[in-house]
Amino acid sequence: MASQHSLERPLKVRTAFHQAKWDEELIFELHKPGEVGVAVAPAEQGVAAAVPGLAALPAPLLRAQAPALPEVGQMRVLKHFLRLSQQTLGADFTVDIGQGTCTMKYSPKINDVLASSPKMARLHPLQDERTVQGILRIMHELDLYLREISGLDAFSMQPASGSAAILGMVSIIQAYHASRGEAHRDEIITTIFSHPSDAAAAAVKGYKVITLMQGEDGLPTVEDLKKAVGPRTAGLLITNPEDTGIFNPQIQAFTRLVHEAGGLCGYDQANLNGIMGITRAKEAGFDLCFFNLHKTFSTPHGCGGPAGGALGVVQKLRPFLPKPVVVKAEGEEGEGCRYRLDFDLPHSIGKLRAFWGTAQVQLRAYAWIRALGAEGIKEAAEIAVLNNNYLLKKITRIKGASAPYAAGRRRIEQVRYSWEQLHRDTGVTTEDIAVRMADYGMHLWSSHHPFIVPQPFTIEPTESYSREELDEYVGVLEQISREAYGDPGTVKTAPHRSVCHHIHHDDFDDPKRWAITWRLYQRKHLPEA
Repeated sequence: MASQHSLERPLKVRTAFHQAKWDEELIFELHKPGEVGVAVAPAEQGVAAAVPGLAALPAPLLRAQAPALPEVGQMRVLKHFLRLSQQTLGADFTVDIGQGTCTMKYSPKINDVLASSPKMARLHPLQDERTVQGILRIMHELDLYLREISGLDAFSMQPASGSAAILGMVSIIQAYHASRGEAHRDEIITTIFSHPSDAAAAAVKGYKVITLMQGEDGLPTVEDLKKAVGPRTAGLLITNPEDTGIFNPQIQAFTRLVHEAGGLCGYDQANLNGIMGITRAKEAGFDLCFFNLHKTFSTPHGCGGPAGGALGVVQKLRPFLPKPVVVKAEGEEGEGCRYRLDFDLPHSIGKLRAFWGTAQVQLRAYAWIRALGAEGIKEAAEIAVLNNNYLLKKITRIKGASAPYAAGRRRIEQVRYSWEQLHRDTGVTTEDIAVRMADYGMHLWSSHHPFIVPQPFTIEPTESYSREELDEYVGVLEQISREAYGDPGTVKTAPHRSVCHHIHHDDFDDPKRWAITWRLYQRKHLPEA
């Protein structure tokens, strides 16, 4: 009875939440000629010529006029950015498990300290290898850890994201078949609930994409795969568990069929968080895989900034990796050994980004793996699965919510839910609910395309969140469900306590109105200026 009572305890909802709204100008609009943040004294006469770095720039490198940067005092800059920070719902403010499939988790602050240390900040990728042995060692050892986690034989840290790593996998598949005189293989197979980037990357490389649809249980069938494979099959790109959170127990049969047809198998492991330390790409029969360092391995999420998609391969595909990779100098072992950049990859697909990958992201991922160890990584996956199935039980009790394809089965690390019944009953959509969530200091996202699940929303709790936080999130969903059934207008006109009121998306859908620079904004939206 005590256990049942604790499961049904009242859920907390922050009904008094109201986000700050400052009506803050753009930094360019705060510009006042002559206002400065830091007054730098000019170099004394004669010093500039004598001190390296202070000498006058050659005339061809000088601008014809000074850049149009805002002139703003230090106090105004401080207030400006602090006010902007109060108008966001970042990871350090709220429970952001509603950003499903993105594996939002806590990124230890000590790792940020490591990544921003002067030792890291002063590194340059073009330094002599002898002067950067520390970071090369970290890159190499991270490679070894990821080999152990995947079972594969070599990794490149060069891709800037998961999508870039998928493009790398497709490029390697293409180059491998070309090297064998089998360029006629022009078909890539994927599944409807794999990440859209799998199909997109294959299309970018010129492949015909064959997409297997879901069966009644939400999974593609072996029978459908048998119909799809053939002499034109170049490879399989698949996410497992898929974006429904369902793990395909027949994955070995999938990879075996593709191999028998002469294709390669690429594992999209963006959903690794619930299976790391438990299953591996090698045992599932994959030739390639990638990991999102900025998700699974707890470096801050990409969101347009630094990220990392570690790309792994079996030994026969190592010569095709982006170059260079970091290796130990031959014949050297122990603490005093040297590390070097290996460019000797005769069939390399070339570079996927500048230099050798994002060193700060690799350092954070390395520190996280070292801190947890093998048992800790497995425990993190187990807690993520426990959290997810706890939420599955709670959310499917909310009026109007469901989990298609569930049929009582447990999921792995996420679930693609549906508000279809609530929408039919009230007219309230997933987008309406997502906007209303902001009134409670929360966040909700729908899901990846395509929208096979009607009125979808995807939740991925990871291992970072406590039971109290999960309960609070469910409490908000329950509250909004009650509002939708009792007063749908409140939800459909949300947000009411956020920075902005209801937003129309017309501008977002019209590239002619997009303005990503101040100069462009002036020209498009401030013609009088």
